[in-house]
Amino acid sequence: MKLVTRSQWGARAYLTPNGATLYSRSRRGVKVHYLGTAYTDRAHDKCAAYVRQIQAQHMDGNGWSDIGYSFVVCTHGYVFEGRGLKRRNSANGNTALNEQDYAVMALVGSSGLTKPTGPQLDGVRDAIDHCRETGPAGNWLGGHRDGYATACPGAALYAWVQKGAPRPTTKEEDDMPISDADAEKIATKVLTIDGVIDNPNTATAKANPYISAETALRNIEIVARRTETRVAALAATNTELVKTVATLAAGLGDLDPEAIVADLTAAIEGIDIRLDATT
Repeated sequence: MKLVTRSQWGARAYLTPNGATLYSRSRRGVKVHYLGTAYTDRAHDKCAAYVRQIQAQHMDGNGWSDIGYSFVVCTHGYVFEGRGLKRRNSANGNTALNEQDYAVMALVGSSGLTKPTGPQLDGVRDAIDHCRETGPAGNWLGGHRDGYATACPGAALYAWVQKGAPRPTTKEEDDMPISDADAEKIATKVLTIDGVIDNPNTATAKANPYISAETALRNIEIVARRTETRVAALAATNTELVKTVATLAAGLGDLDPEAIVADLTAAIEGIDIRLDATT
């Protein structure tokens, strides 16, 4: 869980005595909330300021002792600590409801951004699990509207809650099911039909600018074999040249045979072997 503590997001100190009221018993579960007003998404470095804005509205506008929620989750999946696990929230509608369940709010609006992001759903799920494992809270899960007359937490978020708040998952490509018809289309497009890969053969590219993957692989194999033959021939030539130069240099008294051989060897080894599929 990507937890942002009160000190990290710059929370104001809560007012006593009400802000210090502890839960008197274990919580039944968790209620999920949304803003209920318009919300526009923002860069994550702006989220803490928005949470401070919510706290100010709750304390200065509503007259509450602190931000009303137990936790607040931004669209980037970070969980901001509100009243936390021990202090009773004030967001569920009345004292009995506040005492009964934790209140986790996602930064989703009734207009503007109305659908939670994948990371945000993960963050809300993290908060729910945190409440259950550490709170403690039971397995009951609902929306603010359950037991209180409100549209909160909105259609999209409530539908997710009703499904049990599953974590968003993205299957890997290898795990995605594919029909026989789709497999045949892929094979036809990639392996047999021209129009997939640029044709590297300058001699035929004008008439056929694209080749299939199968053709490309075959050309690579041909070039590799030609290159292997060329390297072997060059190595043999290099050996003969070194012997010849050594013999010539040995007959010249004022020349250093070893230096000549070394220079020639270095020059030969530095030759750039060009790979060309057209030859």
